[in-house]
Amino acid sequence: MIWTEDGEPVQGLTGGSERGGERKEWIFPQQWKDGKRHTFFIEMACNTMFGNAEMHDIIQPPPTDKYFKLEKADIVAVNVDARQLLFDFHVIRDAALYLPQDSWQSHRAQKACDDILDTFSAGDGSSGAISKCREIARSYLGDRIDTEEVFKTDQTTIVSAIGHCHIDTCWLWPWDETKRKVARSWISQCNLMDLYPEYRFCCSQAQQYKWLETLYPTIYERVKEKVAKGTFQPIGGSWVEHDTNLPSGESLVRQFLYGQRYFQSRFGRRHTTFWLPDTFGYSGQLPQICRLAGMTRFFTQKLSWNNINNFPHTTFNWVALDGRSKVLCHMTPAEKYNADATLQDLVRCETRHKSLDQDNTSLLVYGKGDGGGGPTIAHLESLRRCRGMSDQVGRLPRVQQGNSVDDFFSQLEYKEKETNNPFVTWFGELYFEYHRGTYTTQAKTKLNNRRAEIFLHDLEYLATLASIQEDSTYRYPKKEIDEMWEKVLLCQFHDCLPGSSIEMCYDDTDKLYDEIFSVGNVALTNVATALQLNLQPTDSANLVVVNTLDWDRAGLLPLPATAHSEDNQKYGFYRCEPGISPLQPLSDVYFEAATISEISKGIWILSNSQYRVTVTQGTIISLYDLRRDREVIPDGARANQLAVFGDMPLYHQAWDVETYHLSQGRELEGGVSYLAESGPERVSVTTITKISESSSIKTTISLNAVIDPQEESHIECSAEVDWHENMKFLKVQFPVDIYNTRASYETQFGIVERPTHYNTSWDMAKFEVCCHKWADLSEAGYGVSILNDSKYGFATSGNMMRLSLLRSPKAPDANADMGRHHIKWGIFPHEGPVGWQTVKKGFEFNFPIRIASCPNEIRSPGLSASPVKLGGGLGLVLDTIKRAEDDTDVSCDNLPTKEGKSIVCRVYDAIGGKNRAFLETGHAKIQKAWKCNLLEDDLEELPIVNGGVEIELQRFELATYRLLLE
Repeated sequence: MIWTEDGEPVQGLTGGSERGGERKEWIFPQQWKDGKRHTFFIEMACNTMFGNAEMHDIIQPPPTDKYFKLEKADIVAVNVDARQLLFDFHVIRDAALYLPQDSWQSHRAQKACDDILDTFSAGDGSSGAISKCREIARSYLGDRIDTEEVFKTDQTTIVSAIGHCHIDTCWLWPWDETKRKVARSWISQCNLMDLYPEYRFCCSQAQQYKWLETLYPTIYERVKEKVAKGTFQPIGGSWVEHDTNLPSGESLVRQFLYGQRYFQSRFGRRHTTFWLPDTFGYSGQLPQICRLAGMTRFFTQKLSWNNINNFPHTTFNWVALDGRSKVLCHMTPAEKYNADATLQDLVRCETRHKSLDQDNTSLLVYGKGDGGGGPTIAHLESLRRCRGMSDQVGRLPRVQQGNSVDDFFSQLEYKEKETNNPFVTWFGELYFEYHRGTYTTQAKTKLNNRRAEIFLHDLEYLATLASIQEDSTYRYPKKEIDEMWEKVLLCQFHDCLPGSSIEMCYDDTDKLYDEIFSVGNVALTNVATALQLNLQPTDSANLVVVNTLDWDRAGLLPLPATAHSEDNQKYGFYRCEPGISPLQPLSDVYFEAATISEISKGIWILSNSQYRVTVTQGTIISLYDLRRDREVIPDGARANQLAVFGDMPLYHQAWDVETYHLSQGRELEGGVSYLAESGPERVSVTTITKISESSSIKTTISLNAVIDPQEESHIECSAEVDWHENMKFLKVQFPVDIYNTRASYETQFGIVERPTHYNTSWDMAKFEVCCHKWADLSEAGYGVSILNDSKYGFATSGNMMRLSLLRSPKAPDANADMGRHHIKWGIFPHEGPVGWQTVKKGFEFNFPIRIASCPNEIRSPGLSASPVKLGGGLGLVLDTIKRAEDDTDVSCDNLPTKEGKSIVCRVYDAIGGKNRAFLETGHAKIQKAWKCNLLEDDLEELPIVNGGVEIELQRFELATYRLLLE
């Protein structure tokens, strides 16, 4: 960065040569031409754009002991005419090389190049020779190429060009370097806009704008000026360019809620185009979430990287799991989000366009990304010449500068409407046939993400309950919640949460999660005080349980050591409604005990009233469903079988797992299983398994007593892993006596089905897929769900189900996943096909009952009841309860507020069917109610019926409601 003597940043520079990353020029300000002495400072680091990896392989971990020196810094006078000729020649040369060789335009370009070279050589490079050369060039390129006037013709344009600077918020550099990259890049773009009136630049990620606002206020003000003029165009509507596979549904909602509110509060408008050029797959519910966040358009390009099948469309309508919500999607046929604005890029916009039968227009997104500073003078000059050539000689798709991305999508929408010819439709997820290892790499970050999402869910639930109490002085901790959410959303960036960044990034990410939980624990303690709860009970008296899910729960929970009773009781039973309920002493509860016996050396049988589980060497050789008289495990097979696979991808180690890894597996032989817990509340056996000379795993299989015979129990498995492998992949296998050509997986706000066979290349490409809290294989009358607490990679082939546990790539983080891990999963056999019982069990497996003590013997009903209850509607999930963003006692930004106290509820259909239900508050009364979008704009006022609200949801619909309290 170049700084003035007064400390103002004025220009970004980028050194290095990889990927054409150089930006080495800075044009002195006009006001310096005053004959006086001027001083400027250069802030610099001795790195190339992608760090300093060994042997120029950018994904290798960077060494920390390399040093450099600045060799050259010159003041130069550019020969403008010579440079313009160079730009001319590049485009004409490319026309000779890349236009069809049998075209007259290619032959004429070759002749022009020859004439230019001959003239330049004959004139010995003199100014006169350069002028003659430029005359030759203009005969091919036209005579308006030196100004923006070249774009002001009435010719129909095909390609809309937009400048862009894709900056990974972390990747091969830490967060702090991204802040500097943003400042360097955006000030450079503001300078470029002053030189080229036709130039338009777009950039996404509210987080990056906020960093600029905080750390570089003068650059931020300059950006705001350009935004007001329409040359610098914020886009995207999300907090960061996030991963869409791994975040929860509510996290995806918050990406847009926080992003749109930031852009609205700073620049006065929300965005209608979701901008996500680089991510590793696209959730099937994104179109619905986008629509509900005010976005009807979607731009990306990553599917061009598919390593098995070519995605068949360029422009298409993408429809969500609900079958109704759609966005208009465009994937640039240039197949880059950092194009060089060359003639070849424009040729690709035609030759790789897959929707030419419906529309031939496309978007060209150009500019050096990831710290390269965005478009350069060379890019803009190239586009001028390409446009001039299209008008002068033809053959090349005509490019236009000066419009916006929204303009481009508006034209597509207009054509679709006017021609009554809808673009083709793609239903459901856009599965990315690449980077499948990102479902598993960097396990600690994925665990912290899941924990943080659940923590925030519970904090918002309890803070809502506390803040709506009559005469309460408690204030909803919106500032703290915003701070936590913004950090969670930042860590969901598409190179952070998926696990594809350098080690330094994960050191920083660990600190961010520490801050999230530190702030959260203080906020949780404060809300507990307001609710008359002690979250650190010191004895077993007056214990209560907190259930933040929206249905009654019953089960077993471990008591904190400080709350053990005199008889050293380690477990308590609970049977509770949503909200806060007393913990029931064991003596007051009838339960069907769990038993365990060793039938021979190392072979154990764990039983309760629902299952009989036979365990040896840490594996399950029989899982018998007593109520259905059915064996779950095929004869001779072993479930809960650990296996290690070779994991040597072709290049992108942290990113990729290839199909051939499945033929390189080795089942691990466990040690002797031994008794860990003997009941009657819980029985467990533990096994230590050697993975290699340096790695081992201790697994425990447990079965709980049954407290409610109407509720299905499950088999719980936990593991303590000491992992020190190199290019290995640890999985746990579950062969089941169930057969179906489709398996089901939880995704955000719904279920996605995927093949269990390899009939076609499209089927085979999904050999490793993403799931959330569970995966399921079911027949018509029976099924098995595999639950998890923080794992996202899964595979089902035939009747073999595999949960991915740990990987061990060595680039770009040489220590990825090394060390100790605690992992938990569960086996849940169930009657009937996959449905509500699996959805419920997945939530309960991940959302632990909280235990607290209540010093006051008499509690107000309002302090115990859930803020909102959902009645009826089996299959509907009340996923989020929070205070409204714009309530006067909550709002923390400068957007308009609304009087009164409101509760916002997010409900979705989890099993895929039309459903009705009834929303009511636990204690407070509802004055008015509205159905809202995700940005909490009131869309439809709903009648109050018997103190509540009747709601109806369609298949996999996501709905948000605002309840204004009296």
